[in-house]
Amino acid sequence: MSPAGPTPSTVTSLRVRSGRTVELLLTLFALVVVGLAYVNVELAVREEVPPDLWWHLGTLTALALGLHVVLRWRARYADPLLLPIATLLNGLGLVMIHRIDLGSSSSSVATRQLLWTGVAVAAAAATLVVVRDHRVLRRWTFLAMAVGFLLLLLPMLPVVGHEEFGARLWIRIGGLSFQPGELAKIALTVFFAGYLVSTRDALSLVGRRLLGMQFPRARDLGPILVAWGLSVLILVLQRDLGSSLLFFGLFVAMLYVATERTSWIVIGLTLFMAGAVMAWRIFAHVQARVTLWLDPFAAGQSDQVAKGLMGLGHGGIFGTGLGQGYPYLTYFANSDYIFASFGEELGMVGVFAMLMLYALLVERGLRTAIGAREGFGKLLAAGLSFTVALQVFVIVGGITRVLPLTGLTTPFLSAGGSSLLANWVIVALLLRISDHARRPVAERAPDPSVNLPGVPGVTSR
Repeated sequence: MSPAGPTPSTVTSLRVRSGRTVELLLTLFALVVVGLAYVNVELAVREEVPPDLWWHLGTLTALALGLHVVLRWRARYADPLLLPIATLLNGLGLVMIHRIDLGSSSSSVATRQLLWTGVAVAAAAATLVVVRDHRVLRRWTFLAMAVGFLLLLLPMLPVVGHEEFGARLWIRIGGLSFQPGELAKIALTVFFAGYLVSTRDALSLVGRRLLGMQFPRARDLGPILVAWGLSVLILVLQRDLGSSLLFFGLFVAMLYVATERTSWIVIGLTLFMAGAVMAWRIFAHVQARVTLWLDPFAAGQSDQVAKGLMGLGHGGIFGTGLGQGYPYLTYFANSDYIFASFGEELGMVGVFAMLMLYALLVERGLRTAIGAREGFGKLLAAGLSFTVALQVFVIVGGITRVLPLTGLTTPFLSAGGSSLLANWVIVALLLRISDHARRPVAERAPDPSVNLPGVPGVTSR
């Protein structure tokens, strides 16, 4: 009689699918879509097949397939959907930036963005090679906090700091400018994950109940509140309230994931509303954005929001077609308002498809967080995923008048090297965490964060 179930030897001999073949096929499909979109733009604007098609598409193909090879080498069990989604979004962003270049008689932004794509993908590959186990990042919890603060403070320095449009967010060395706050959000996410995984029991169970909600001891919550308060203070001084909202949302989301207490959502929303009212009363540029939110066609105000809305209305349901609209008439059409540019030429159907890509990207990140078998990986993957989700929600909400416009970039789509670099590093970290979560138990390495010599407070959890 045959046994009722598989024997242990049969179970251990089962081969776990890595998903790399699926990833390769989907990445090639994404590259084909990008190539067809690029040809469509050139045919609509210049009525010819672009002679540099093979150069631009070949470069993006080499970068994507190169990262795929790195995954086969260093993270063969990583999630197979993250790379194709990021490649497709990045490639479509390059296409739209090139299309806006054609309409505005400029040819340098798309080329520069392609160069930044190379740097960003190389940084993602380096992250996968150097960070062979995400759990090692827990060793550097407080160092990550210090690095995050340093990155936030860099634009305030008198020599390298640079101010544009009333916000001091950039550093400029020679002809190269960079926004270090984009990398700061990754460093602070590592800090939040490392600190919360060590204190979540105290934050969840120890404390006093007040008005039906349980508050933790000050000594447990104090350090992370100080870290959050200082980061928000720095960003307010830099007049970058969009990033302040991003950091605040990240803080509350990771605190909720760590403690599973809905009282933190109530506290977070209360603090957010108080901060929003305070910012509206103090800062003139916040008052101007609220006015544009309430009345985009207000006399004497900027017409950026109005032009973006008219572009979306012009696109309708199916759009004017790539290369056949006028997205370049809106200010910052290739950066802050690139989503409105897609809305005009691809219509509501096109932008809904792009939102589904973002939703799938975040879903795979959250699935990675659920699959992680240790607390640090869960919190880190959830925090990184929520960063992307909140950034998309805030910028799309601003363009569609759900929220006041904050000036954040759209991940992978907007022109700008610092944002592109940060988002590719986020994808690389999610790939690394998902590789550990999906890897067979027999192939997993010991936890490098257990019993670390000379690192107090780090124990196995």
